[in-house]
Amino acid sequence: MNYTYILRCGDGSYYTGWTNNLKKRLEDHSQGRGAKYTRAHLPVSLVYYECFDSKEEAMKREAAIKKLSRPQKERLIASHTADLSIIEEEP
Repeated sequence: MNYTYILRCGDGSYYTGWTNNLKKRLEDHSQGRGAKYTRAHLPVSLVYYECFDSKEEAMKREAAIKKLSRPQKERLIASHTADLSIIEEEP
């Protein structure tokens, strides 16, 4: 499984990325081992994610989300109904 995700950073900004292991990637971001951007904007929290079968789909969605305005991202996040605790079940 591949994921596109949005994190809310400590300063209120958003970071969008993709991964094939969401739980590990979130741990990396939270411990300062993630992207350069998130290292400088800790703490981070998961506010949105989508699942995809392929890496290419996840990367394409990441690019599309990055093009959204902040209000559009906030509407996307607000419409999110998935349980964010699902990452706890990932191996």
